[in-house]
Amino acid sequence: MNSTTKAVVASAIVALAGLSVSTIAQTNEQENIESVESSKVRYGTETINELEIFYREAGTVGQPQLVLLHGFPTSSHMFRDLIEDLGDEFHIIAPDYPGYGMSSAPSTDDYEYSFENTADIVDELFERKGFDDYVLYVMDYGAPVGYRIATEHPERVAGFIVQNGNAYDEGLQDFWNPIKKYWESGSVEDRDALRGLLTLEATKWQYLTGVRDEAVISPDNWLVVQPLLDREGNDDVQLDMFYDYRTNVTLYPTWQKYFRDYQPPMLITWATGDYIFPESGAHPYLRDLPDAQLHLLETGHFALEEDGDEIAQLIRTFVKDLNNED
Repeated sequence: MNSTTKAVVASAIVALAGLSVSTIAQTNEQENIESVESSKVRYGTETINELEIFYREAGTVGQPQLVLLHGFPTSSHMFRDLIEDLGDEFHIIAPDYPGYGMSSAPSTDDYEYSFENTADIVDELFERKGFDDYVLYVMDYGAPVGYRIATEHPERVAGFIVQNGNAYDEGLQDFWNPIKKYWESGSVEDRDALRGLLTLEATKWQYLTGVRDEAVISPDNWLVVQPLLDREGNDDVQLDMFYDYRTNVTLYPTWQKYFRDYQPPMLITWATGDYIFPESGAHPYLRDLPDAQLHLLETGHFALEEDGDEIAQLIRTFVKDLNNED
């Protein structure tokens, strides 16, 4: 090979190498763009039983599935930061129940508000969106909704993240006494006695009680939640749900048997400053699930507001360990 030929070959090799590097760089850049796009929070609705059910979604098909079930009196809004934190690693869905957030809120004359009906609608949403092998994050009202779904479809639940979601009698302490009184009597007087739980003062109390630093709790929370609670007729929605909560308590033994029989992996992140669902409701899980992970957090009812970063990291590690076991 003469010197001219060698020079041509060398130039070709250099050009090909440059093209290869450029192609790899472009591919990596495109993958990064696609990753950023897929992690963005998307908003949608599904019409189920003539109701418009709102949900937040992030991630893509093929990523580990994570379902987020909210508590009272909020909505999927409570998960807004967590979804953004985890959207690049998980396929996430967080619905608003009927009567909450951006979902339809028909009057109590036109729709029966119950935990059974809520679970049925949420379950239908999961099926339509292709969620069939998921970790359930349950908080407050999300626990009875999630446990109803799990006992109906145990094969679909890969594990639980429980944040102040109750399944044991020990977890219903002083806060619940006036609600239990209403369960027993069903009287208008005892129903009306609970209306104070629907005020702005009560909503702020839920967000601020038990936290380490009130200054880090965004007032946007109650500015979003309270106007929805104050909608005409929504007080009766919430009072009906208070009354129907008694049906969850009768299912506690069923859910506990499900835990014992199926031994689902469970990460418990429990806020110790929560007066509604106090720490006494966390420890009984370990009776039925001795391998469950229990992390006590020194914060209030809505633990994500103060300890969202810590909870997000615990979720990453928990799900990674689940996948490694598989």
